[in-house]
Formats: sequence, structure tokens, C-alpha cells
Amino acid sequence: MTLDNDIHNYYEHLILERIQELGLDKNKTKDYLADLCCLTLNQVPPRYIRYEVDMSFYLPVAERLQMQMNVIHAVDKAQKFLDEQETKNSKS
Repeated sequence: MTLDNDIHNYYEHLILERIQELGLDKNKTKDYLADLCCLTLNQVPPRYIRYEVDMSFYLPVAERLQMQMNVIHAVDKAQKFLDEQETKNSKS
């Protein structure tokens, strides 16, 4: 067993979905997206799983919606932080 292939944080999936919904994967650099993911993941609690299907069948709808709202808020906050840093750096 290797942890990097067998176990992952379910929030990673939700964060990538949000990034695609916002179209950030089309107009931001890989470095920006990597920083965005790290900053966002640090704001949400870990939810480790082995199989995506486990979350589909066993996660109550209300909890899924709360997780999505957590991601929306965390991505927005991380994006605002990164954009402010870009603005500061461009003025220097």
C-alpha cells in the first residue's frame, strides 16, 4: 500500500471542481493554482477517503452542501489573498 495512491483528501476533489467552475484553470498559471489549492486546503478540515464511491453513498446531502459552501468560501478567501499579493508585487 502507498498512501499517495490509496488515500486522499475528499476536499481536493471539491476544490478542483470549484476552480473549474470559476474557469481559473483556463486563465491562471500552474503556480497560482498550486498556491490556491494549498491555501484553500489549509482552511478546510481534512476528510480522508479511499474511494470516491464511499462519499457518494454515505455522505448526507446536508453535509455535502456544507462542504461545498466551505470550499466556496475558502477558495474565494485564498483567491483574494493571492490577487492582493500579485497587486503588491506588481507595484514593487
